[in-house]
Amino acid sequence: MRYEHVFGDLRSFSQCHAATLVRGENGALLIAWFAGTREGHRDTAIWAADRIESPEPSASTTDSAGGAWSEPRVIAKAADEAHWNPVLFALSPTELVLHFKVGMRIRDWTTWSQRSIDAGATWEDAQPLVLGDRGGRGAVKNKPIRLASGEWLAGASTESWRRWDAFVDRSRNGIDGWQASAPFEIDRRLLKGKGIIQPALWQSSDRDVHALLRSTEGVLYRSDSDDGGQHWSAARPIALPNNNSGIDVVRMRNGLLALACNPVEGNWAARSPLSLLFSRDNGETWPERLDVETGPGEFSYPALIAEDDGLCLAFTWNRRRIAVAQIPGGELPRP
Repeated sequence: MRYEHVFGDLRSFSQCHAATLVRGENGALLIAWFAGTREGHRDTAIWAADRIESPEPSASTTDSAGGAWSEPRVIAKAADEAHWNPVLFALSPTELVLHFKVGMRIRDWTTWSQRSIDAGATWEDAQPLVLGDRGGRGAVKNKPIRLASGEWLAGASTESWRRWDAFVDRSRNGIDGWQASAPFEIDRRLLKGKGIIQPALWQSSDRDVHALLRSTEGVLYRSDSDDGGQHWSAARPIALPNNNSGIDVVRMRNGLLALACNPVEGNWAARSPLSLLFSRDNGETWPERLDVETGPGEFSYPALIAEDDGLCLAFTWNRRRIAVAQIPGGELPRP
């Protein structure tokens, strides 16, 4: 595993959170996050850094406070309000899209979007994703997936004072025309808390799409669609602990599913360890686990991408840094 920090303690902000990452042209790795005085402060903005090289897998673990990473730079500041939860995804090796939230309160979020046509070197001006949006549309934390039909599907959610709901947003081109589904059904009589948010999506066939969801109930929830994400089964609890913190899922090139999470049960429970879990049966069971961070602290909001041979993982490191772990296939379970 190759492990490093994108920047050190000499930085232009006090706190950072919610990493997102994408591979662009020539294998360049671009990572974004929000940062400022603290989460929810109006001075937060969307920051980014890139690493042009494609590092060779290494058997050793390194902790670099800079290395080949560019200096962090602001790539989005749409208003004099708090910025949250950037999500990067690639339409092509050179055309990238960024979704992020703006608002002083989560229930009043609006989603903004901006594009780059030069792999993140420069960005167009940000625009609201959906006019009149309140509460959040588009990708809320995890990357959208491109369906076999060519359409894009984003995991979305809303958070009001007493209730959390999750749904999906669909676009024919990944840029505009987003159409929201109905919220996932859930038996609220059985809930102790507010509900479910932040779907992490994957596709197992042309028409079968699946979601794992963060919850207030101490475990992850799951919903499935057999018509390309048009309709979804009622969300149900599964036997995987969840601390009411962010997760991410990706289907690897060898067919394995990889899940990044804090496998800790309890509403607002500890955000350590940070682990990768693996499934060979489309998420029915997750028998193998690789711990990335196990010490005290907060290691949270993971973002995953599949590589030709392995995985690349970015996450929040104690709200002070963004960490990146590149895990070659030889260190991962076999299919």
